[in-house]
Amino acid sequence: MNATVTTAPGRQDHPPHQSSLEHEPYRARRVNLLDRVALHVGIALIKWGRRPLAVTSREQRANRVEQQLARLEREREYERALRPFLPVR
Repeated sequence: MNATVTTAPGRQDHPPHQSSLEHEPYRARRVNLLDRVALHVGIALIKWGRRPLAVTSREQRANRVEQQLARLEREREYERALRPFLPVR
């Protein structure tokens, strides 16, 4: 066995604390009105910054879909044209 064990006494108090201080009960921090307003303004700014830059029209979306379908069809035709030249698995 290659482990060495220390003979020095270890600390038994974890987490460490000062015994001379009196322990107060934990008081939850209340969020005031200014903090809540700042939070809402910050979230609104983030949402505003992530908005789409331009509203696309129905015609533009239809053109984009048509272009995607045409691209897929070209890819299928290219694969069909290459199929006779591919090695058999």
